[in-house]
Amino acid sequence: MSDASALGDLLAGMGEVAVAVSGGVDSLTLATLAHDVLGIRARMLHAVSPAVPAEATARVRALAGRRGWALDVFDAGEFADPSYRANPVNRCFFCKVNLYGTIARRTRSQIVSGTNLDDLGEYRPGLDAARDHGVRHPFVEAGVAKAGVRRLAAALSLGEIAELPASPCLSSRVETGIAIDPRALAAIDRTEEVLRRELKPRTVRCRVRAQGVVVELDPEALARVRGGAEGRLRTLTREAIGDDAPSISFAPYRNGSAFLRGRP
Repeated sequence: MSDASALGDLLAGMGEVAVAVSGGVDSLTLATLAHDVLGIRARMLHAVSPAVPAEATARVRALAGRRGWALDVFDAGEFADPSYRANPVNRCFFCKVNLYGTIARRTRSQIVSGTNLDDLGEYRPGLDAARDHGVRHPFVEAGVAKAGVRRLAAALSLGEIAELPASPCLSSRVETGIAIDPRALAAIDRTEEVLRRELKPRTVRCRVRAQGVVVELDPEALARVRGGAEGRLRTLTREAIGDDAPSISFAPYRNGSAFLRGRP
């Protein structure tokens, strides 16, 4: 049985679903398949906040319009939660508590997420919040990893979405223990947008750390920076971040490098 068939059967057995759609390839692919299988019994829910890039929200709205989804866009309210804003190492738990709690208050349908098998090998405290709210993960249940999600996205004619690079929320760029500030997240988003336009990198993360701003890039993009463009790009980064940035440096991309103080 193909991944699409297995997932289709799984979703059909749930009756009605509420898909938490972040704007990345995983949730967009799941939402597309859920709509194809369930029609009006699939409802898509997308949370907006200072931690969600405007580009992600625009992507969700555009695909919903093209595919005819029932889409609900709302504020999950995590920025009103002091535990989230304090940015502990398990910050994602508090984010997802607010997200899934808000979705549960808006619908009685089965909540589903785009979590895939590869995600289980990483530190993801948000999965604890998902468990507490009875959220199901169809890709995990069907044994589908990231590569399988991308193949499915291509089969569903999602075009460029099938190749979207991973892009966690903007708060993930802030070093553990530094309070989450919406103004800083906006500056991070501006910086990454400028560098995507200037460098066309495969991966870019603007990290805010206690000692300054560190822009992490894939090896090819970093080589271009160090090949003669570093001064100009540092100036552009400072303009995007603001003059109060204590220092700006460029480094190789490392997954999860904002989590520098261990786990609880």
